[in-house]
Order: sequence, then C-alpha cells, then structure tokens
Amino acid sequence: MSLFWYLSFKGLIKYFLFQGLTLYIRYMIKVVLLGSGNVAYHLALALKSAEHVELIQRYSRNGNNDAIFDTSLACTNNIQELKKADIYIIAVKDDAIASLSEKLPLLDGLVVHTSGSIGMKALHVGLKKGVLYPVQTFSIHQKIDFKKVPMVIEAETNDDLQLLQMLANALSEKVFELNSAEREKLHVAAVFANNFSNYMFACADTLCDEFKLPFDILRPMILETGLKIQTMDPLEAQTGPARRNDQAIIEKHIEMLSGGKKEIYKLLSDAISKAYHLKE
Repeated sequence: MSLFWYLSFKGLIKYFLFQGLTLYIRYMIKVVLLGSGNVAYHLALALKSAEHVELIQRYSRNGNNDAIFDTSLACTNNIQELKKADIYIIAVKDDAIASLSEKLPLLDGLVVHTSGSIGMKALHVGLKKGVLYPVQTFSIHQKIDFKKVPMVIEAETNDDLQLLQMLANALSEKVFELNSAEREKLHVAAVFANNFSNYMFACADTLCDEFKLPFDILRPMILETGLKIQTMDPLEAQTGPARRNDQAIIEKHIEMLSGGKKEIYKLLSDAISKAYHLKE
C-alpha cells in the first residue's frame, strides 16, 4: 500500500471515529431524577447503566432513603438548584406530583412523571409535559431487570415524544405509547393483576398462620400460576372448585372461614362461576 493510500485510510478512520463520538455525545440524554422512593431507587439504577443516558442529579426533599442511593450521584434538597437536563423525571407518590411540579423553577427540559393513574395534564402549566410509566411493582430490596419492564410513554409534542422514546428504549426492550385515558385504564387492570392478587396471597398467609400451617407449601403453586399465564390465557389457566362449580367444596370452605375472608370467598367464587357460565 502506498503512503498516500495509507494516510488517506488513516484519515477516513479518524473521521468516522470522530463522527461516531460526535453522534454519541449528541444523543447522550441528560436526566435529573426527583424522588427517593421505590420507583426512584430502581430508576436510578437503570438510568446509571443505560447507554446514551447520563443521570446527572437527584432531588430529594427530605433526605429519606438517601443512604441506599449511589453516593457518587449529585443530590440536592433545594429544588431551585436543579441542573440543566433534557428530561426531569418526577418519581414521587401520586398525590405529590402536581404540587411538586408547581414548585419547579423555569425549565427548558421535558418534565415527566411515572404514575399510571395520574394524567399528564396534572403537571404544572408551562412545563413541557410527558409520562414515563414503568408497569411493574417495585420494592427497594427486590432486584429488577429493567430491560424486561414495559414502559408506557406519552408526551404533548412529537419532538418530546421522540426524546422520551429514546430514553424509554435505552431503559427497556418493551415500550408502548398510550394516552392518559388509556394509561389510566391500564392501571386499573394492573391493580387487579398485581395489588388484588397480592392481597389474596396475604389472606392465604394469614390463614396458614391461623391454621398453623407453613405458607412455604403454597409458594411453588403461586409461582407456577405466574409462569403459566405467560403462555396461557388467564381464563384458560383457571382451576379450582369455583371453576368446576363444585358447590359442596365451596360451602365447606365458607364454613371454615370467618369475617371478611368469608365474604371475599363468596364474591370471588360467584364471579369465577359466572365467568364460565356455570352460574346465572
């Protein structure tokens, strides 16, 4: 290879490396996270490890849970000291979203909240608004693979939606665009799928205590139910006495129960039987 071609080849490599670095820097999304609860904790971990995302600051009003967050991340309790960012994520309790957004200083970046049940318009007038809703249940000490967490997004303008889409894609393999009304309906379904089902687990746990039985016996069955509905329709996966309309067993179970659990058992058994047209 001649010296001319060698130098030209090196020049091309340097050019493309420079362009790649420029492109990378251009699409680094700077994020400020506001919150210190379960969702904020897991989001902070995901944002720190996401490609093309830079978590530059966290806002914590009262310092709750600060010790469990990465201490290398800049943190402030003064909302007037928020750094300039592309996206500001409000990850606080639903009833605090609107009031916190009202306290924000004048910001150029997109402001999003993480709630499934609060509309985008709850954010203060004058802000560039959006929603980044991770459809998952979060506990601080339970590890989460954020790549598997569905992300539901919404924004007012196409430019903001594209930016939010880039961030969501950096965090998760599953991103869905829904408006506020659709997201609120999804949240109702999520309450049935997660919160109510978990309360049933809690009822089973207290019954095991009452009957002096180990709850651990039920854990494999609970896990199998969760695994089964990954590939089966829930109605198809349903089993049990109400599914069979076995009234003798149902009445026997009801006699064993007391208080609220008796009423819950009756209500759910009737609902299951009716779902399969076994009881009119």
